[in-house]
Amino acid sequence: MQQLITYIRVSTSGQGRSGLGIEAQRHTLAQFAQGEGFEVAREFVEVETGKGADALDRRPQLKAALAAARKLRCHVAVAKLDRLSRDVHFVSGLMAHKVPFLVAELGPDVDPFVLHLFAALAEKERALISTRTRQALSAAKARGVSLGNPRLHVARKSAVEAVKTEADRYAANVLPVIREAQKAGARTLREIAEALNARGIATARGGQWHAQSVANILERA
Repeated sequence: MQQLITYIRVSTSGQGRSGLGIEAQRHTLAQFAQGEGFEVAREFVEVETGKGADALDRRPQLKAALAAARKLRCHVAVAKLDRLSRDVHFVSGLMAHKVPFLVAELGPDVDPFVLHLFAALAEKERALISTRTRQALSAAKARGVSLGNPRLHVARKSAVEAVKTEADRYAANVLPVIREAQKAGARTLREIAEALNARGIATARGGQWHAQSVANILERA
């Protein structure tokens, strides 16, 4: 069984003390490792404070994870790409350390070049959202609209509920196919993913199935 180093990161000391986000990442990585046939050799947890936290010298646990992975000649896995960084240059710099990374939510088959592309796209998307938000706020202020709308939290809650409802609906549609695959002999999450891909069924985002995406559906069920 291949060994794996897992890296968990939260961005504030408050999150670190409360465990907010840590257990969710740990759970995702454990499912990923089990579904893809890895054994977690060591876990590193990083709690960042302040700005400039993308500098590697501010991330001692990430440096330690890289060193451990080099020693064991194995991958470092994170739950999501932004747990490495939200900065494309930082992600690109990590690739120079010659330690392969795995991102649980993207599956095991994404190579370093594709990870770099995902990081670049995410950074660009954040920049566009930030620009559009500032423009919209400026336009609203120019029209005399009072900012800080007290109904904003209601709108956000409705949007979240709509997304959750759609995800639940999709899970309910896919679940019978998963049960059929299990009856046909698919035992592991990876085998179920292969069965769904063989049937030409795409994920909710239109992509290929992996062990983690199957686990997400089963959790919703």
